[in-house]
Amino acid sequence: MAGCHPSPVNVRNDRFYKVDRFFSISERGSTISREVRGGLATFFTMAYIVVLNPLIIATKPDAEGQFIGDGATPDIPLVAAGTALVAGVLTILMGVVGKVPFAMATGLGLNAFVTFGIATQMSWEAAMGLVFVEGVIIGILVLTGFRVAVFNAIPSQLKTAISVGIGLFIALIGFVDAGFVRGNAAPPLTMGIAGGLTSWPILVFVVGLLLTAALVARKVKGAILIGIVGTTVLAAVVELVFRPGAASKDNPGGWQLNTPTLSSDVFGLSNPFGLFTEFDPIAGFTSVSLLLAVLLVFTLLVTDFFDTMGTIVGVGRQAGLVGADGHLPRTKQILLVDSIGAAAGGAGSVSSNTTYVESASGVAEGARTGLASVVTGLLFLLAVLFAPIVKVVPYEAAAPALVIVGFLMMSAIKDIDWSDYELSIPAFLTVVLMPFTYSVSNGIGAGFVSFVLIKLVKGKARAVHPLMWVVALLFVVYFSLGPIKALIWG
Repeated sequence: MAGCHPSPVNVRNDRFYKVDRFFSISERGSTISREVRGGLATFFTMAYIVVLNPLIIATKPDAEGQFIGDGATPDIPLVAAGTALVAGVLTILMGVVGKVPFAMATGLGLNAFVTFGIATQMSWEAAMGLVFVEGVIIGILVLTGFRVAVFNAIPSQLKTAISVGIGLFIALIGFVDAGFVRGNAAPPLTMGIAGGLTSWPILVFVVGLLLTAALVARKVKGAILIGIVGTTVLAAVVELVFRPGAASKDNPGGWQLNTPTLSSDVFGLSNPFGLFTEFDPIAGFTSVSLLLAVLLVFTLLVTDFFDTMGTIVGVGRQAGLVGADGHLPRTKQILLVDSIGAAAGGAGSVSSNTTYVESASGVAEGARTGLASVVTGLLFLLAVLFAPIVKVVPYEAAAPALVIVGFLMMSAIKDIDWSDYELSIPAFLTVVLMPFTYSVSNGIGAGFVSFVLIKLVKGKARAVHPLMWVVALLFVVYFSLGPIKALIWG
């Protein structure tokens, strides 16, 4: 009988109703098509991380001279595949558990700190082990509610300074990787080769930087990804016509990292699960002193934790999800998934994953629910198949994106009150010492120590949160490890 079987239309409508009810799509004033469109927008806005993350963490050796993966040489496609896999799984988890349009991926700034602040002092396995530990600690903070105390301990302007300093650091990395800024004996840094922009690859970098800047200024969706792809195409044309070749001691004007030419080995599938055995949560505490390991984990925690809080509140408010009381629904679930992201990033050897502010692009397209995140996550999983293509992207094509990301992070500097010396001097030291010393932890430590010291000499010691005193003292010991060792052992 016809009436015994639901029609295809009714079955389809019933499925749509279940999806709508699970994600509260209609309740939040959205539609399934709008959520899909928002998920697409978010993916194309932040897909650049699949290229940039391996260019930061996969191309630099650890303290033992080994690279992530097979160890002997950089394995960029492997890290790209892992980056896409972890981002995809976590973003889907955020959509299903957090039920918000927030996407997750490896955090820029966090990966720079892991590369230049941690892996230079231990093996990659140990460094990623510390990232895993940091994620576990954040998860405990979320479950116990202690996150409020941690959040209130550090002045908001110092948190802003940390973000700004990392932005400058990332920009410097971009300039150096592209060969636009080079180290010399005197002066210590120069522009280009012997002070001039005298190579085709550097010209490609400059054109790519201007192109990406123009796209960002015009608020083009996916501007950074478009900039990377467009500059890579230009680089391939330049290599085809002028043959600059790979950079070497005898050819300083060649391409850095990769030569932009297509070959059969750029197509294929890298095993994205191959890095999940490459982390050791114990080795990080035995490779260096316990104090240094604790400070490294704390620095990761501060950078990760506060970036996330700012992102979810800012994007949540843009999506109209923050109530009149200032609270975001399902905050605990959102922060718990974010803490899993840090641990998963360490376990997958792709660095800590965090909630992305680029999620705002999907919100601008109308996304209001976790369905948008599911769409974004599925696209990241699809990107795993195309990971080997990153082997044709030279530094000169990817570095413009790093510079622009640095600019975007530095734009928060306007939130620092430079007339208040009690805060602005520590903020200044935090910002400038990160790029000047090539160390995120040095900048944070200088900012914390100077903040506490200035409050002390001005008779405002009671205004400093007890946790800030503890951390500042730890950083004093950290900075004094050399003299302390010399005093004890002679």
